[in-house]
Amino acid sequence: MGKVISIANQKGGVGKTTTAINLAACLGVLEKKTLLIDADPQANATSGVGIDPKTVKTSIYECLLGDVDIKDIAIQTENPNLDIIPAHIDLVGAEIEMISLPNREQMMRHALKQVREDYDFIIIDCSPSLGLITVNALTASDSVIVPVQCEYFALEGLGKLLNTIKIVQSRLNTDLVIEGILLTMFDTRLRLANQVVEEVKMHFQQLVFNTVIHRNTRLGEAPSHGETIIMHDASCKGSINYLNLTRELLQRNDLTKIKSEDKYIAVD
Repeated sequence: MGKVISIANQKGGVGKTTTAINLAACLGVLEKKTLLIDADPQANATSGVGIDPKTVKTSIYECLLGDVDIKDIAIQTENPNLDIIPAHIDLVGAEIEMISLPNREQMMRHALKQVREDYDFIIIDCSPSLGLITVNALTASDSVIVPVQCEYFALEGLGKLLNTIKIVQSRLNTDLVIEGILLTMFDTRLRLANQVVEEVKMHFQQLVFNTVIHRNTRLGEAPSHGETIIMHDASCKGSINYLNLTRELLQRNDLTKIKSEDKYIAVD
């Protein structure tokens, strides 16, 4: 049964979608059958893997609120091991429509039952909010990765997210765990960025991934080409960072055997 991981943070601009699409792509490159679910009405994960959201006729919206089987709308990307369930702007209205439904927090979990056996990993790109769609994603997930930008203000909203995760754990999904906190947009030249890294690691210790995602021009360019970073430039710092993150994720889940000296590729 595939492991479901949500990428969540209610603060926007922390590298959530970038992490979702590139982690999913790197899992595919490492021969793990992966499904990426775009659960954000902005549909950036959809366009980030080369699919124009304007051409999407059936999306995650129909899976949550209609009778559409999620298996029927999975689209294969250029990566043979990566499929995507696209999003559409219609998802904006989904939360309002779901309010009056019984078991409204369980809609995503119900939809994913159809495909969990077909994939090694299912990655959910959540919207930058703590609304009903995000709660659905957390309720359907085995774990959550929290991207945190290496800036002071990024730390302020972390407590709210962790409280939401605790509520989901206590009321809706007792099996949910925090896979890890991922530090993103790290600039080695800034003293503040280094201070944020130290502070997060001091407070959260083993929860923090060893891998840190550096600021990288290529990471910013790739979505405009409809490509993941591994397709856009496999040798750049961004690719190396996300490959390292993927290896670390597999190691944490005892899904790979790598010699300790080969665990990470050095990034200058």
